[in-house]
Amino acid sequence: MLRLALILGVAIGIGSASASAADPVPAFNAQIRPLFKANCFECHGEGEKLKGDLDLRLRRFAAKGGTTGPSFVEGKPEASLLLEKVTSGDMPPGKKKLTAAEIETLKQWIAAGAKVEAPEPETLAKGFQITDEDRKWWAFQPIKRSAVPTIQSPKSKVQTPIDLFLLAKLSDKGLSFAPPADKLTLIRRVTFDLTGLPPTPEEVDAFLKDTSADAYEKVVERLLASSRYGERWGRHWLDVAGYADSEGGSPEDPVRATAWKYRDYVIRSFNSDKPFDQFIREQLAGDELVKPPYPNLSPEDLDKLTATGFLRMAPDASGVAGIDPKIARNQVVNDTVKIVSSAFLGVTVGCAQCHNHRYDPIPQTDFYRLRAALEPAYDLTAWKVPAGREVSLYKDEERKMAAAVEAEAAVIDKQRLKKQDEYIETTFTKEVAKLPEEMRDKARAARTTPEPKRTAEQKKLMMEHPSLNVDGGSLYLYDSKAAAELTKIGEAAGALRAKKPTEQFVRVLTEVPGKVPPTFLFHRGDPDQPKDKIAPGGLNILDASLPLAGRTSDGPVSGSSGRRLALANWLTDPKQPLTSRVLVNRIWMHHFGKGLVGTPGDFGRLGDRPTHPELLDWLASEFQDPSPNPLPQGERGLSPPSFPGKGAGGLGSRPWDVKRLHKLIVTSATYRQSSRVTRDPIAKDPENKFLSRFPRQRLSAEMVRDQALFASGLLVEKLGGPSVKPYQPAGLWKELSGGVDYVQDTGEGLYRRSLYSYWKRTSPPPVLATFDAAGREICWVRDSRTNTPLQALVLLNETSFVEASRALAERVMKEAKTPEARLVTAFRRVTGRIPNEKEQAILRKSLEVRLEEYRDNPAAAKKLLAIGESKPDPKLDVAELAAYSVVCGLILNLDETVTKE
Repeated sequence: MLRLALILGVAIGIGSASASAADPVPAFNAQIRPLFKANCFECHGEGEKLKGDLDLRLRRFAAKGGTTGPSFVEGKPEASLLLEKVTSGDMPPGKKKLTAAEIETLKQWIAAGAKVEAPEPETLAKGFQITDEDRKWWAFQPIKRSAVPTIQSPKSKVQTPIDLFLLAKLSDKGLSFAPPADKLTLIRRVTFDLTGLPPTPEEVDAFLKDTSADAYEKVVERLLASSRYGERWGRHWLDVAGYADSEGGSPEDPVRATAWKYRDYVIRSFNSDKPFDQFIREQLAGDELVKPPYPNLSPEDLDKLTATGFLRMAPDASGVAGIDPKIARNQVVNDTVKIVSSAFLGVTVGCAQCHNHRYDPIPQTDFYRLRAALEPAYDLTAWKVPAGREVSLYKDEERKMAAAVEAEAAVIDKQRLKKQDEYIETTFTKEVAKLPEEMRDKARAARTTPEPKRTAEQKKLMMEHPSLNVDGGSLYLYDSKAAAELTKIGEAAGALRAKKPTEQFVRVLTEVPGKVPPTFLFHRGDPDQPKDKIAPGGLNILDASLPLAGRTSDGPVSGSSGRRLALANWLTDPKQPLTSRVLVNRIWMHHFGKGLVGTPGDFGRLGDRPTHPELLDWLASEFQDPSPNPLPQGERGLSPPSFPGKGAGGLGSRPWDVKRLHKLIVTSATYRQSSRVTRDPIAKDPENKFLSRFPRQRLSAEMVRDQALFASGLLVEKLGGPSVKPYQPAGLWKELSGGVDYVQDTGEGLYRRSLYSYWKRTSPPPVLATFDAAGREICWVRDSRTNTPLQALVLLNETSFVEASRALAERVMKEAKTPEARLVTAFRRVTGRIPNEKEQAILRKSLEVRLEEYRDNPAAAKKLLAIGESKPDPKLDVAELAAYSVVCGLILNLDETVTKE
């Protein structure tokens, strides 16, 4: 299998420079056909008309050649026209050319007799073809529940079936697991992983003191039950959905005011451990499960409607003036197809928007079949601009109450207008009296004549005597007492209206019952070139085992087409080989830094092959259909006694249970390993592909900022609500967003978890972007981590971290009395451990240097302490607090602080 992967790598221009030594003769289906598919089929196989009458889809077609004769001569590459064309660069046309490695592979194939490894079909229909070789690709094979390996291993090394799969691979390489991580490392690791925040010193102490067999399992249960869990893992799904608080798609990047309600739905769903198949159905077709119209929604139905915000996350410039509406609308639908396919299928369907996929068996029709499933809700001819997608959440009693209040306020408005008219008339009479008597009747006539009908003489009179134009807006210039009285009456009406129940809205996706627009395949993706009408469907390559075309749902109650509900049911069908694999691989990635498939968004030929395919399939199967006792008979009893059942350490057996999957992973011996590197594993497994140790990883962007706020005591742990705008460099938004100013929050908005930070697509939060926060151009399925000097500069200088350092310093100065105790307390609050003697000496020296500096320069100390909105305790010594602040800043900047190990 590995050899085949290398061969395919050569065929598509990745991997080694020529055929492997183990298989020096390239084969047509394995190497040459994929090469032709990627570079030649558009003109010589799948196009509407074969250029030069040359078809390269089969070996015998290539041998026959086209109008210029045979394309190759068996055994004679130097006499082969095909090789001559690609070597000279004449073919393929355009900028993309075959690499030297690809040309060498083609040359070797011809030289070896241009063989094909299997009989070819007698006939081949015109256009795109899915071959038997395509169907054999691992990602399209049914999920097979592999038997859990049984191996000879010390019992302490096996906690869950995951360990047996890993140990089986490791033993083949003469390796085993690293020793278990110490308890402090383990609780810090799992607390970060499941909640996104570090453990408190009190939680660490409790775990270290707990000597019971299931002490760790109890920690895992506690963390999974925490509301912080939903914030941590909801963040990952929001990245996949492409969540943002602005529309994107244009420099104007308008506000998406109610997007946060979808974000809160996601957090609630993870915290409640909603079965993931239900989570998928609600996001793709929640509206089809709720009967319209939508007054008096139950919390459950409101959740279903809010869930469709997933399909409203794509960038959308269709409401922006000056942008071609047809192009903008089409782009929204295309981007939504890409989000859906990336989220659940793990193959690059988006590459087939304009043409057949160059590497994978995904014809252009697949893109439009998925689009057809969505298009009844994205009718290009009856488009809803962003402002028209909001559904009111007013209940009947609230609407009735609002109407009653409005009626009462309208009475006051009427009284005010009557008084205003009286005051205006009185004022006008006074102003007319100031005119010569012969002009007064003319003035009254001009006043009562509508402006468009006034004569030139009347217009001149009114212009020369502006006091005759007195109205509600200028009355205060003539009668301040009257204006004050009218203002008071208006305020009374306003105060009354303030008693109305606030009308809330949520952005949803809905269809017009009975209206199903046709979907057409667009030639080269151009909406002005519609071709064949396309019916909804899934991937062609899965049609034989699991067709979506013609599939019906259980019946949407909304009167809609039911297409999205059918799509959701297709995606969660046990026969669907991609969805479950994609999801468990992504969860594995967030725990271990890299998925079992290293390319979580590409399970195709350009992606990585699974390092542990049997484990991937076992996890995917266990996720969909869990076994009550997952350990094989010979291994049972190795984990804590309560492991197979419920309660502390138990798994339960509910399908599509994400918390169960987390528990299975984090209670494994694989996860509990130390990350310390030793000589033998680094030599035999340098990239740690086989997990001979736990992989050290830099914390995510959100965790880096959140732990600083948490350690300092500044973090406001409020669940949900509108997005907030914490510190940001002045002028950044204005520069990047067409002159729009950034209005920074005050108070608690500055100290919420990073999950709640307002995300503007054209100007994402710079602190989070510096630490590789997920991009929101469309969606984000990979986990990126870099280490750059800029990150250290941000940790030392950005307002959030400087303020957190000062707050942490103030906190430890109050908690401890001596310098030594304060330094130890600060270090422990951040890293979870007590610094050793050498580290304490370094911290003391740093404190002494800074203290001397700030004693000599009190202005610098005051300047440092003035950073941020929160103010330091005036009772504390300024120089001392500044010195401790700098030392706390150094602790927050440690590699250990921003690393999960």
